[in-house]
Amino acid sequence: MQKLFRGVIKLSAHEQDDGYLDKTPIFQFMLLSLLIPLWAAAASLNNILITQFKTIFELNNATSALVNSAFYLGYFVIAIPASRVIKKTSYKLAIVIGLSLFTIGCLLFFPASHLATYGVFLIALFAIACGLSFLETSANTFSTLMGPKSASTVRLNISQIFYPIGAVVGILLGKYLIFNYGASLATTMAKMHGAARLAYGQRMLQQTLLPYKYLIVVLLVAIFIFVLTQFPSGKPKQRPDQAAAKSAGVGETLRYLIHNKDFMKGIGTEFVYMGMQTAVWAYTINLAMSFSNRINERDASTFMIYTYIAFFCGKLLATALMKRFATSQVLFGFSVVGVLALGYVTFVPNESAVYLTILASGLFGPGWPTIYSQTLDTVTDKRYTETAGAIVVMSIIGGAVTPLIQGLIADMTGSVSLSFIIDVISFAIVGSYALGYYKRHQAASEVTHMEELS
Repeated sequence: MQKLFRGVIKLSAHEQDDGYLDKTPIFQFMLLSLLIPLWAAAASLNNILITQFKTIFELNNATSALVNSAFYLGYFVIAIPASRVIKKTSYKLAIVIGLSLFTIGCLLFFPASHLATYGVFLIALFAIACGLSFLETSANTFSTLMGPKSASTVRLNISQIFYPIGAVVGILLGKYLIFNYGASLATTMAKMHGAARLAYGQRMLQQTLLPYKYLIVVLLVAIFIFVLTQFPSGKPKQRPDQAAAKSAGVGETLRYLIHNKDFMKGIGTEFVYMGMQTAVWAYTINLAMSFSNRINERDASTFMIYTYIAFFCGKLLATALMKRFATSQVLFGFSVVGVLALGYVTFVPNESAVYLTILASGLFGPGWPTIYSQTLDTVTDKRYTETAGAIVVMSIIGGAVTPLIQGLIADMTGSVSLSFIIDVISFAIVGSYALGYYKRHQAASEVTHMEELS
């Protein structure tokens, strides 16, 4: 059994002393990359659930945003334990654990729909996120190690191209399996009262199960394939003089990372970025429906499909530009245009604003993987890499905070459009980080060049 878990599908690359590989093993790299659409589908389904739950449970914008809060809280809570599992065992085992927890979370939707209680659905989403935290903590860092170090950021950007594909699949599952034809759910249920409304709401909750049935099947297949595949350790080899320093405790690691200013800047920026991305996507359907009573949830969800297509195109464009420009330059350029696009959404409250949220989603393209990889690169002592990667994943908690704040702004002002002001500020912060990172590295390059000349 132990031999089987080590893998019968062999690795076609050699591991270097620093934990990177001499070349990229295509099959293993593709397997890791295909994990990304799985968690993307789960995350995009949240945007469907927010719209559905808001009507069925009669929630305001802020309370409906608890879907994302519960989801990203799971990332925050589990990331450090996941990193310890990786450190003590392997990236592969962490991935298998993550897929298993993801499956358990999907299964919890069955009792949640039967009990028809908002809180139980939030528990199921929290469980799913615990699994995804294992996956992201392991898979993102593992992707950067799947080949030469010089191409680690580009490799992660290539992997992340698969995210919008999974997100589109998630929206399509929600659109055709959860949402109905005809009048919007809010319009339909507004005409109902008492037992009739309750019965119809429970029937609509049963429809939320359907996408998760398909996900369970895919997850079981993924677990089987990962068990059969050989992966590298992804861990640097220890020299004899490093033996005493081989094991770094959590306290020591956290002290090192907290005093690493560039690392902390990256963490803060990733927090802001993830909050912005999650909030924009969470309120795109609400924004579209706020401009017209004629549009229903199924029609409005089409805008989310366009959103993820734009996100996909943005990733392709960013990856292409990174072959000619520094990654931080690309991130800065996208951020500047993003501030303008979301500024339009905030201050021009008409249907055209929905299309600017789609444009903004295209500008999210280089965000997560670029900040993630640049933040990890600031950790020069590789004994701390696993925990550092986990803390970057913990910064996803921004996705729990910003949508909640945006919901409160929308409830207080009565305007979904005005609530996007928080996303304008967030994009400006990301742009400031990218510019600062570029200037620091330009200065460091000039110093190195002068030392070489002397």
